[in-house]
Amino acid sequence: MFFSMLYFVIRNTSDDFMKVIIGLGNPGSKYLFTRHNAGFMVVDKFALSVEVVKEHTKWWGLVKKVLYKGSEVIIVKPLTYMNKSGIAAEEILRLACEEPENMLVVHDDLDLPVGRLRVVRKGGSGGHKGVNSIIGAIGTNEFPRLKIGIGRPLRGESIYNYVLSPPYEDELDKFHKTLEKGVEALGVILEHGIEEAMNRFNGLML
Repeated sequence: MFFSMLYFVIRNTSDDFMKVIIGLGNPGSKYLFTRHNAGFMVVDKFALSVEVVKEHTKWWGLVKKVLYKGSEVIIVKPLTYMNKSGIAAEEILRLACEEPENMLVVHDDLDLPVGRLRVVRKGGSGGHKGVNSIIGAIGTNEFPRLKIGIGRPLRGESIYNYVLSPPYEDELDKFHKTLEKGVEALGVILEHGIEEAMNRFNGLML
């Protein structure tokens, strides 16, 4: 079975051991480049930069086992749609026999402008329904996150329409640079830990 013999050797320089990375988003081509899929986009870009050992599709998510500098990490993209992301989080933690503190969730954040990232160890959902679903499913908010700034609506649209739309044309370049910094932040988290990533990226403005 895919998860039965997983053994992780994390060669980082901290006490953090991120063994599972979940990127949040909605499946389907119509959501592909929307703001709400920032988490999907970051983990997709990250997966292109590492060796993919195995890919697996469950009804609740797309799963990749990858190697990053000698360390095995599981990347998950839930297929349950954003509001039920907790199903995938609960399943992967159970199958990989991991604790929430070893799971990093990557997601979009309305309260951060485009060009900003934030790394946190734990906390509430901030109104993000995907994160709220995960907290409800696994029974704790004590898991780290990488938040990708998408800003708030500037042109009168509803929050719903805003997050399910692509970035404004005049912010596309900055948005994609933010995603690239998100990929860089993932590498720092895996290699050096949460604290180092917080120091490097939380004050950064692109």
